[in-house]
Amino acid sequence: MAIASVEVIPYALPFKEPYVTARGTLERREMVLLRVRDEDGVEGLGEGVPLSLRGGVTLERVVGELEVWAVRAREIGDPWEAAQMSLPAMCAVRTAQLDLAARHAGAPLFWLFRPPGDPEPVRCNATLTAREPVHVAQQALVWAAEGFRTFKLKVGTKDDLETVQLVREAIGPDPQLRLDANGSWTVDQAAATLVELAPHNIKLIEQPVATLEEMAALGERSDVPIAADESVETVEDAQRAYVIGACDYLAVKLSKVGAVDLADFGVFPIYVTSALDGPVGIAAAAHAVQALRASNADVGLAHGLATQRLFAETIAAVECELRGDMLHLPDGPGLGVEIDEGALARHRL
Repeated sequence: MAIASVEVIPYALPFKEPYVTARGTLERREMVLLRVRDEDGVEGLGEGVPLSLRGGVTLERVVGELEVWAVRAREIGDPWEAAQMSLPAMCAVRTAQLDLAARHAGAPLFWLFRPPGDPEPVRCNATLTAREPVHVAQQALVWAAEGFRTFKLKVGTKDDLETVQLVREAIGPDPQLRLDANGSWTVDQAAATLVELAPHNIKLIEQPVATLEEMAALGERSDVPIAADESVETVEDAQRAYVIGACDYLAVKLSKVGAVDLADFGVFPIYVTSALDGPVGIAAAAHAVQALRASNADVGLAHGLATQRLFAETIAAVECELRGDMLHLPDGPGLGVEIDEGALARHRL
């Protein structure tokens, strides 16, 4: 399985409306498509998403790292060539390698990590962006009308209490409501705010404060379950979180941890979330969920993989399909994703 060609393609997809969090606003999502073809013409796809609002590596760095990897991989003709690189770039390489291997085997990618079987649809949460409280509640109504029963709400603004109250009134008492502060609170702010919000039946708070130590301190002052996101990038981070009792769950983004196989992170119950990925990244995450179901790490929480609804366009001719709140993998070997070449050309950077 020698390499014939490698393409590193930066591109961007526009949002239907600006994506707003406590960390800032995005009008579009910039990412990198990695395409590896072997001498038999079989193609493996990967995707890296720089986490720009989180102070992570830049798009330019990820592109540069992948181009260096591509030169080396072509020189030696080995698609399994490894290199030191940022986690989004590593995610792109590992995904493309696995996609290529699975397509050669004529099998879905997740079969590489668990016994063969049919994929199960992935239940997803709605993602509500930080806007004026009435606007956020209107978002919730739209998602609810499409069948979503778990809602993730960005917090960390002056309107948190009003927004949570209006969203809960809009969706009713039964659906799960998650909050995500993107590490914008201090421990004191988080403790006080969660006391105010607790009557609205909060399922969990994602990354309320910046560090694992702060999460452990918050856990002593709040009964709301905590999920770590930005503060856990490595298996060692997850193990340290477990030792100090920092959190109850892990919210894992593939581009954040640089991996598709998440078994080593299974010291906590895991739900997989989108880094506002394109179609390749969403498919990789959905395959990762299939693999988690073979372990005790999947506890039935909705996953944050319905974010393709936030985009105005796509670069895929075939991709995962949302039916209500259930994400269905495409048929076919590997990831199952097929690129629309015309759309990719329009969105290249």
